[in-house]
Amino acid sequence: MTTRTMMASLLRTAMGFALGLTIAVAGFTATFASAAAAAPTEIKLDYAYYSPESLVVKRFGWLESEFAPDHTSVKWVLSLGSNRALEYLNSNAIDFGSTAGLAAVLGKANGNPIQAVYIYSRPEWTALVVSKDSPLKTLSDLKGKKIAATKGTDPFLFTLRALHTVGLSRDDVELVNLQHPDGRTALINGQVDAWAGLDPHMAAAQIDNGARLLYRNVNFNTYGFLNVRQAFLSEHPDTVARVLRIYDRARTWIIAHPDDAAKIVAESANISLPVAKLQLERNDFSNPYPGKEHIEALKAAAPILTDEQLVKPGTHLDQVIDALVDTQTAHRALATPVAAQ
Repeated sequence: MTTRTMMASLLRTAMGFALGLTIAVAGFTATFASAAAAAPTEIKLDYAYYSPESLVVKRFGWLESEFAPDHTSVKWVLSLGSNRALEYLNSNAIDFGSTAGLAAVLGKANGNPIQAVYIYSRPEWTALVVSKDSPLKTLSDLKGKKIAATKGTDPFLFTLRALHTVGLSRDDVELVNLQHPDGRTALINGQVDAWAGLDPHMAAAQIDNGARLLYRNVNFNTYGFLNVRQAFLSEHPDTVARVLRIYDRARTWIIAHPDDAAKIVAESANISLPVAKLQLERNDFSNPYPGKEHIEALKAAAPILTDEQLVKPGTHLDQVIDALVDTQTAHRALATPVAAQ
């Protein structure tokens, strides 16, 4: 075989190898893309009385309709507070969970692998509540008193931040760890002096029991975040986008139909219509996109987690927040809105 013939043979072999490699890579890429686009067999989400969008989506069956062609089932799990939603996310009991922003930071800092991908509201959903005949008038009056609060939730963290404004810490009060509805019951029955309320239970206590808001501060309420498990987001980005589009459909529907939305909240949470309307009035549904304002708000609130030793010493909370808040997924998802039905 001549040198020229050998070179030609080697060239053909190299070209064949390159072509085969190209086909293999293309096939792998197509398979990977197909897997990312394919819906899972089941999607697990929480619904929460403090997340009106979740109640609307569940009531109308929009997710079930969206994923019916994929033969994907939808499972709903009730979250009674951010602490429960975070527990369910951490244990893979749900793929999507509704929490307050600072509660999500606390979960992320303690190892919960989640991403905050959507803002379902800017609420004033918590305040410090006392009974209608309580002698307590100011935050300073809470020193030495019993306060019901659900540990790991926005109301709990709100309470700590509020106490700090008058030079008090949790060591100066007795915090009683009760889930939100039980906290309301304890307040009304006189078992605690104050309660870190959460809507709709707080609105119900005001309207049905004459309870009084001792301390309000909308800036100490952190945003309502829809979180997703990181693994689920990595494996099913297209599914996450479709879920967010359905949630955003619910958000815009609530804005356009406040009275009907209040009826859904009332029926779902078994509360009166006036209570549901008061809850919705305390929510701003205008901006669904996690972004700079949310990151800055969380970073301003985060020191309470260190001051009260709720995270491990040396935890870099700014880094935790940057890793938690996903500023891209919602923008990509909502560039393709779902059709109104």
